[in-house]
Formats: sequence, C-alpha cells, structure tokens
Amino acid sequence: MTAKAIRDAASAPRHAPGPGGGRPLRIALLTYKGNPFCGGQGVYVRHLSRELARLGHRVEVIGAQPYPVVDEGVTLTELPSLDLYRQPDPFRTPRRAEYRDWVDALEVATMWTGGFPEPLTFSLRARRHLAARRGQFDVVHDNQTLGYGLLGGPPVLGAPLVTTIHHPITVDRQLDLAAADTLRRRLSVRRWYGFTRMQRRVARRLPSVLTVSGTSRQEIVDHLGVRGDRVHVVHIGADTDLFTPDPAVPQVPGRIVTTSSADVPLKGLVYLVEALAKVRTEQPDAHLVVVGRRADDGPVAAAIERFGLHAPDRTGRRPVEFVKGITDRELADLVRGAQLACVPSLYEGFSLPAAEAMATGTPLIATTGGALPEVAGPDGETCLAVPPGDPGALAGALARLLADAPLRARLGAAGRARVLSRFTWRQAALGTAAHYREAIARATAARSRT
Repeated sequence: MTAKAIRDAASAPRHAPGPGGGRPLRIALLTYKGNPFCGGQGVYVRHLSRELARLGHRVEVIGAQPYPVVDEGVTLTELPSLDLYRQPDPFRTPRRAEYRDWVDALEVATMWTGGFPEPLTFSLRARRHLAARRGQFDVVHDNQTLGYGLLGGPPVLGAPLVTTIHHPITVDRQLDLAAADTLRRRLSVRRWYGFTRMQRRVARRLPSVLTVSGTSRQEIVDHLGVRGDRVHVVHIGADTDLFTPDPAVPQVPGRIVTTSSADVPLKGLVYLVEALAKVRTEQPDAHLVVVGRRADDGPVAAAIERFGLHAPDRTGRRPVEFVKGITDRELADLVRGAQLACVPSLYEGFSLPAAEAMATGTPLIATTGGALPEVAGPDGETCLAVPPGDPGALAGALARLLADAPLRARLGAAGRARVLSRFTWRQAALGTAAHYREAIARATAARSRT
C-alpha cells in the first residue's frame, strides 16, 4: 500500500450513509495465508471482502505470502514474511540480506526446529503495522491467525477485534497423528502443530469469534475452551454468480470430481480412490478428477498404484487425474462437466467445494463428517450421504448415482436451491457486518465505563 493510500484511508469520511442505515465501516481484514486457489481461507477472504465492499464498506485486506487476490473495490496491503514454504524451494534458508528484524529470525528458527511459525510471526508484524496506523480502522477482522500479537484489544490494535475460526486446527492435528505410522512421524506432527497451543490460549481471550457452521462452533467450545456465548455462526457460501448451471458445458460420462490435497488425511481421498476401484469393475467409464496437488508418495499414491489406477485405460484416459493452477472459470466448467461431485472428507468445518458443486446443479455425494450434513442437507433429498472413512458405502453411492440420471437431475436441482436459500456470500457479508457493529458497540461501552 502506498503512503498516499494510507493517508487517504486515514482521512476517509466516517459518517456517510451506509448499508442498513449505519455508516460504512473501515475494516482491516487480516490473513496470514491468502492463496484463493488452494484452501478455504483464501477463498473466504476474497469473497467476503468483495461483498463487504459491495455493501459500501471500506475494506483493506492485509496479508502475507501467498498474497490474497482481491476484487475491485478492495485494497490489498502486503505484509511480507520470509515466504519459507514457497515453491519450488520450500523450507529454504534465507540469505543474510533478507533478514530485516528479530521477527524474521524467529520465523527461521521455528522452521529449523520443525515448527510452523507463520501464525505467530504474522500476528507480530500485523500488531506493529496496526499500531502505526492507529485510528484508521473501525474494526480489525482476523482470519484464523490467532497469534499472540493480536491480543490487547483496541488499546493495542487501535480498534476492536473480531476473529474467524473456520474450525480448530487441533482437529487436523488429531487426524494427522492418527495417520502417523512411526514414532518419528508422530513426533514431527506434534512439533509442526505446536502453534495450536498458542491458538488455544489466544482463542480463550477473544471477545468475539465467528465461525462457519454449528459443528465448528461446538468444536471451538470443546477443543479450544472458548465460552459458547462468544462464538457466533455466520454461514459462508458459494459464488453463485460463477458457480451456476450451464447447459452449454457437456457432461463427461463417468466423470467424478473432487477437491483435495492428496497428502492430507482429513480429506479422505484414499477412501474415494478405493471406492472408485470397486465401481470401475462394473462401470469402467467411471473416472476421478482431483482438483489439487498430486503427491508422489504416501497413502493416496500407494492406493492408486495398488488398484491399478495409475495407467491410462482403453480410452487413453487415466482413471485418476490431478489438476491444479486452473482459473475460477475453468474450475466451474470442470464441476459442471462432471456427472457428480464427491466430498469424501473425514471432517469439514464447512466445505466450500460442496456448496460450489451444489450451486452448479451438479449432484453431490458427501460424507457425514463434521459440518457436511449442515451444508449438503438430508440424504436422498439434496445429496447422497455416506459415513466417513467407509469406501464400501462410498462405492455404493457412486455406482447408484452414476447409473440413475433422474436421481442426478433431482439432487442437482434441490442442491442448487438449498445453496441459493442459505449459502451466499452476500448473506455472509451482511451477517459479518452485523457482528462488527456489535463489537464496536461493546468497545464503545467499555470506554465509557472507564
């Protein structure tokens, strides 16, 4: 952000008419990771910031690498880290000239000892940045950093803090520990997730927490010990302008689409691969397109090899293909062109891929892990639901839906109607802004008592 832009933000009018009769708010939206093409946090920041701006608010996204993508009407301020996990040289050692201060040294030292430093170091940089711009924001919205640097409230940050927790990362930690098959691997997982102790301590001291589902709300109370009256559900949603039905996009017979990182046990991709192998014995056209990075080793790669799904079939197509780096439009067309979408996760705090598939009218198979039933709806009405971690049940649902065109049409139409009525970004922005105003009112009342 330029010095002129900072001056403009500082002098912006504070009392112009705004949405809902209130004045427009000046919002600092923090995100320590902002990639909108990999992971739900970047998608959340991009779409929420856009819709808040459309409501008339002044939104500034402050983020580290990979930097967020923001749309027209939203300001992006880059708050660089050392970008230690960038491709193609992750876990790199920075050159001496790259070090700027003690926070950089802390970031490298934590990585060298097997930890994940970014939540802590981003929070420290954000604290320093916000302190230098005191009075320029009405509210600070943290997107799941939960770092020590964000404690202290308005006296430190210059504005009240609202925090989004999509789901407790302790859930990921538990699942990764369960999948670790050696003592060395378990110790490595424990060290990597060491930052979750900080997040638990910080979360308990937060006055206002937003989350994306009722399931996540309960997990936050149970895992992080946050008081239930401080946690508020604001559902997120699909970009229903982009993810729409399009009859001009031809369906590919047998195509199943899913979004998953191959090496993340929580996503349950290994069970979908096994289910696909079962289905192909009777429906050889069935094939899977995975939106995400392909792992060269690990359980998913081993399953693809074990079930003979690595080599091209008689049509010249690989039964399991991975795609990455595609545009939003290409993703929407890929989902539209599939006969069905599948979310095989063991746990989801919400599941944007489920909502996006439903918004296109593509029929959905989803597990009952975490908040998926809250998003996907009742089995047989808006989706087909199966237990998590059950490849047999998953194979049965895949085979049933691939063979039944009327069922696909009915579930697809009902799924889209559910998303339009419950899960849109405009609804998310309206609900979020209401909690901003509540946080501002509490902070104002607290100042008047002192």
